[in-house]
Amino acid sequence: MSGGSPCGPRVFLVEDHPAVCLGLRLLLEQNAIQVCGEARDGEHALKALGEVRGDLVIVDLSLGAEDGLVLLRRLAKQAPGLPLLVYSMHEDASRVAGAFDAGARGYVTKRESAEALVTAVLECLAGRTFASPRAAQSLADAPRARAAAEPLSLQERRVYDLLGQGFSAGEITERLELSRHTVETYFGRIQVKLGLHGMRELRHHAATRRP
Repeated sequence: MSGGSPCGPRVFLVEDHPAVCLGLRLLLEQNAIQVCGEARDGEHALKALGEVRGDLVIVDLSLGAEDGLVLLRRLAKQAPGLPLLVYSMHEDASRVAGAFDAGARGYVTKRESAEALVTAVLECLAGRTFASPRAAQSLADAPRARAAAEPLSLQERRVYDLLGQGFSAGEITERLELSRHTVETYFGRIQVKLGLHGMRELRHHAATRRP
């Protein structure tokens, strides 16, 4: 369910406000990104994604009484490897960190510019993690004690150490016999735990320091 088609990447929207969906559709299509389907709640999203071929899913975390983080986990389990991008009004560090931990590859707050969302889609499709400026700042402003309270797991440490030795994501995938999606998920979790923003900062940290 990944890899762009000749007509451009295909994005599925999970958003319960029709006006927001319309705005997203117009924005994405202006940037040669197709919207291949929409769902207003988690159950419809899970069902539709079993039938519709998409390259990325944009997910709002506020879908009525549903827990958006639970939905992220269900989507990640149903379609491993399919990039999940959160587009949410929530900017608190716990929600941003929770989204990455649940399997999101990117997070954009709804107060960001339209360009930030388009950039996030392209970055996630390219296999990179992405946090918009407000989301990244929220993580940066969170208590640094988070890193001490949540040390890297054994597998996260292995990924971190290999990254610091200069190995690429593909090489780490082969050495640890993991899927590319799993390695990218580890990248996102490590960034959240260490208060880092983006792969460039993570690579520099891994190459020069140890948490």
